[in-house]
Amino acid sequence: MSNNFLSQMDTSWSLFLDRDGVINKRIMNGYVRCPAEMVLLPHVQEAFRIFHTKFKHIFIVTNQQGIGKGLMTAQDLSQVHDRMLEQIGVPVTHIYFSPFLAQENNIMRKPQIGMALQAKKDYPDVDFKQSVMIGDSESDMLFGMNAGMHTVFITSGGAEPMGEMQCTSLYQFAAML
Repeated sequence: MSNNFLSQMDTSWSLFLDRDGVINKRIMNGYVRCPAEMVLLPHVQEAFRIFHTKFKHIFIVTNQQGIGKGLMTAQDLSQVHDRMLEQIGVPVTHIYFSPFLAQENNIMRKPQIGMALQAKKDYPDVDFKQSVMIGDSESDMLFGMNAGMHTVFITSGGAEPMGEMQCTSLYQFAAML
């Protein structure tokens, strides 16, 4: 895959986004368990306004093993996501989450591509070759690569850069579109 995929993009493309550390502030060694803890990163609303005009589908794909650990419920997560969508202010096609523990090695947990396959099943016009995965972890990049997507790595977490393209924020990527 070429890293000049931006020049190939049109409004038929799909965007897949990780949540924690990409859209909202990550709680280190913890989980966003209630709406009050959902704090968007700077300029996320502006990025989503741009994405809304540039992508046919916007999906959020997030591992949420706090549910599997019994620290929160799916209903708690739904309330957190309602708050996030309210703050973002533009429609998102769908939010997929994996409640499974890492050691379960479930296909629905990134880096495995179960959430991508579910998006394709739910929205048959999704073409992974015309999709971008943005994340801030190795599992996000592997998820995108394993599904055949283009990958953008958010470098703000201090992890070793990976993916086809690196950006410091969602907004930096959005501003290139």
